[in-house]
Amino acid sequence: MAATVEERWRQFYRWGPYALLGIALALAAATAGELMTGTERGVAAVLVAAVLVLQLCWQLRPTPVAPPGSGDDPGAGVLVPGAPGPASVGYFALRTALAFALTWLNPFFAVFACVGYFDAVHLLPRGPVHVRSGLLAVALTMAGSQSGGLPPSSPLQWAAFSGLFLLNAGLAIGLAHLEAKDAEKAAERAATIAQLARANARLEKALAENATLQAQLVLQAREAGVADERRRLAAEIHDTLAQGLTGIIAQLQAADTAGPGQARVHHERAAALARHSLGEARRSVQNLSPVALEHDTLPDALEKTVADWAERTGITARFTATGTAHPLHDEVAATLLRIAQEALANAERHSGADRAGVTLSYMGDEVVLDIRDDGRGFDPAVPSARGSHGGFGLVGMRARAARLAGEVEVESAAGEGTAISVRVPLGAHD
Repeated sequence: MAATVEERWRQFYRWGPYALLGIALALAAATAGELMTGTERGVAAVLVAAVLVLQLCWQLRPTPVAPPGSGDDPGAGVLVPGAPGPASVGYFALRTALAFALTWLNPFFAVFACVGYFDAVHLLPRGPVHVRSGLLAVALTMAGSQSGGLPPSSPLQWAAFSGLFLLNAGLAIGLAHLEAKDAEKAAERAATIAQLARANARLEKALAENATLQAQLVLQAREAGVADERRRLAAEIHDTLAQGLTGIIAQLQAADTAGPGQARVHHERAAALARHSLGEARRSVQNLSPVALEHDTLPDALEKTVADWAERTGITARFTATGTAHPLHDEVAATLLRIAQEALANAERHSGADRAGVTLSYMGDEVVLDIRDDGRGFDPAVPSARGSHGGFGLVGMRARAARLAGEVEVESAAGEGTAISVRVPLGAHD
């Protein structure tokens, strides 16, 4: 697998000084006869040995080790492990001094001195003062070599040395500044990546929580659907079987006290109620519309329902429709019909009324159903107990209307009859 750029730079900082020292030593040896005296060659040999010892000590020094389990890697993102620090500052200063001395003896040793341009930013503490000081020291050595050796021996050489020093110093400091800016951008990118990673982790956690919440909502919706279906069936049973059985019982009781001819009429009515209730029960289980709405509109179905109820109970009743009729959703029509049937059944069982009236009014954006009787009335503030009649009357009416965003209002008082008003938006279930 190919090495990364960071790995190659680490290899250069580890082995580069040896390679540059070897090149410089070869060039110096080739020119030693012309540029160095015997004493200078001996001093240079001692200094080269000192450089090697310094490099070995730097390479073999102990480096920081991350605590077990901390997950930190001191070498990750660090090109020179252990730097910057006191050891790296001492190493850079001593190596630069040895390179300067060697360049004083032979200008070709500047090949080794130039290594300071590469690692000053990494070995010296962060900050312009320390890094620039190190780079100026290296530039001084390089300018001395490029101007013909140290020390300059003529005004012209001094001028060349000064110009070359300024050039080397400007290039070194400028490039170091650019490298520092790149390092800052890299750090910003790393911080941004870390922040994005944390944001992604939070997002994944939120998604997991949302998935759990969604599962809970699905379960609650399923439970609510089951409960709603149970309530629907309870209301349908009350509106079909319970009302039908009540009517059958009333007809059979009337037949027991009537003459033979009239008893036969009551028996026929009881049989018709039984057949009708059985059909309604089957349609309720299948969640179909009432039989009365199978072929008729809501006004026609209400008119027939009121007429049949009046004939069966002997109570005078009249149906009235006002306003411009609009087609209604099947569930809206079924709900209003069921509420009318329940209100009339309650009037038959409890009110003792002589007259009743049912009015269906189309009023702009809503449809209103009113059921009135002149019976004994009751106190709407007193909750009805679920007794022998099931207690689903007003509660069931309100529940049915609420499913269509409608409302039920009851006006009644003892001895003043009862008025029930149901309002349902025309847009319900569109």
